[in-house]
Amino acid sequence: MASKRYERLAQIRRLHPERDALEIYRLMVAYEFPWDVTRALELALYRTYAVPSIGRLLAETAELTGRSQKRYDDTALLLDTVVEFGFSSDKGRSAIRRINQMHRSYDIGDDDMRYVLSTFVVMPKRWIDAYGWRRLSRHETVATVTYYRTLGRHMGIADIPATYEEFEQCLDSYEETHFGWDARAREVSDATLDLMASWYPRPLAPLLRTGVLALLDDHLLRAFRYEAPPARTRSLVRSAVRLRGRAVRLLPPRAAPHFARQNREIKGYPDGYRVEELGTWPRPGIRGCPVDFSRTSTG
Repeated sequence: MASKRYERLAQIRRLHPERDALEIYRLMVAYEFPWDVTRALELALYRTYAVPSIGRLLAETAELTGRSQKRYDDTALLLDTVVEFGFSSDKGRSAIRRINQMHRSYDIGDDDMRYVLSTFVVMPKRWIDAYGWRRLSRHETVATVTYYRTLGRHMGIADIPATYEEFEQCLDSYEETHFGWDARAREVSDATLDLMASWYPRPLAPLLRTGVLALLDDHLLRAFRYEAPPARTRSLVRSAVRLRGRAVRLLPPRAAPHFARQNREIKGYPDGYRVEELGTWPRPGIRGCPVDFSRTSTG
């Protein structure tokens, strides 16, 4: 059983971490760590709200305060479409076009965009290394960097970090400089915690909220002005998540892929969806996609 559990990792190591980055990242996300990557990306996006320019913008659009579930669904589905079908597929191109149309509706600086991209690279590795059934391999780390550098180019982001270490430095230094209190950002944070709690039976809501807060670092808690859970609670929650990882290690390898569209947290499209109809829509006068797909590398 133990040898079979690591068969896919052996498969990943036979692939080229840059040339086969999409295939490696898909194996990592859909087979090896689907639950972990989902949780890590949720927290990656969540921590961006502590940057006042990002949190305030999301509050002003009301996308995460008035339509939290739809915003969650659309974000997960658009990002997941690229993972499942690739950058050069019709669905992948439609997803990237929708992402770009939404971003072009607002005055979002390259620094903020680069920071958000950094959270997608860094936070899953940190989560998996801490709580996954095994640590992330260097092959998977390099492939993740290559994958998100490609996504960043399709989004027209300038000066994208070249290595994992550069992404990590970008994230840490940006948070050190920009994390701070903003009342509107706190509204977005509270709405997101309420959304996460709503996925479970109502009596569990306070417990779920405490559990999420117990997984956050002190820097993030201070930015939102949340009271840190007691040390014993934080230790218990984190130990429970690590225990889950150890239990997963004993399971046979996943035989079929699990994509984000299959997650129980996706609630808004019981009858299916069209990628080109996901998300919000640009203000009048703003059209098109900022990236010429014919001039960007595809995968």
